[in-house]
Amino acid sequence: MTFLSAGWLWLLSALAVLIGVYVAVQYQRREYAVRFTNLALLDRVAPARPGWRRHVSAVLFCLTVATLILAMARPAMPVEVPRERATIIVAIDVSPSMAAADIEPDRITAAKEAARGFVGALPDRFNVGLVAFSATAGVVSSPTQDHQAIADSIEHLQMAPGTAIGEGVFTSLQAIGSFDEDAGQDPPPAAIVLLSDGENTSGRPIATAARAAAEAEVPVSTIAFGTGASIIEINGQPVEANIDKGALERLAQATDGHFYEAESGDELTGVYEDIGSSLGSETVHQEVVTWFVLAALLLAFATALASLLWFQRLP
Repeated sequence: MTFLSAGWLWLLSALAVLIGVYVAVQYQRREYAVRFTNLALLDRVAPARPGWRRHVSAVLFCLTVATLILAMARPAMPVEVPRERATIIVAIDVSPSMAAADIEPDRITAAKEAARGFVGALPDRFNVGLVAFSATAGVVSSPTQDHQAIADSIEHLQMAPGTAIGEGVFTSLQAIGSFDEDAGQDPPPAAIVLLSDGENTSGRPIATAARAAAEAEVPVSTIAFGTGASIIEINGQPVEANIDKGALERLAQATDGHFYEAESGDELTGVYEDIGSSLGSETVHQEVVTWFVLAALLLAFATALASLLWFQRLP
């Protein structure tokens, strides 16, 4: 718990002084009674004295005042709330190797289906962008809360030659950096989800892109897509469509992301859900003044009740 207006807590020192005065008065009253009262006569006239009960109302009153002072200091509790600027960039490999059919019906179709499911399951406040990369990389859709538009863009991705994973990361970082006017000075909390077979053939090295993402504190979670070596046909010629899982794993580790081996569309759906939930909230302080005011009211009622029961008067 924290206090948003902690300056008011100084009043607790004033309350402490009041308690000290009360205690001093009670000791002085006892000495006076002992000095000037015939105790034997007092026992016969008023054998039943209030004793400890006469202090209950004073204690409850002090607790009431202390609780009201705490309420004035605006107590707040940490709570988790959705991040309105949270941004996820989905970067999809659209190189010819993604046409391999080692996953039903093929890698790219399964990837599109899983990506659409992921985007559709994200909270509305999440901003989602889409990057496609082959020999080069480009922003297909800038980060937006229009998740349906992103899903439509995923559906219409087209295959193109080459694989530039490093460029896919750099382009994703640029999309995050241009999210809004404050992104340069106050970057939004962000993550990149990169789906590929990991066989880099174009553009800047993956290691260079990993260093850039690590410096920007943007984790890159990678998914090795496919089961292993497969044969695809390019211009009528058979070509191997291998997977470089090691490259994708190193990229994830260097950026504090997660590496996954997803060999089916069903597994990919679970992977995307896990990544989305990890970026879902931030801690803020929510005021709980009402609870302190309620406690003060209850203490005030208890003070009045004790005084009425034992002394037939209100304090």
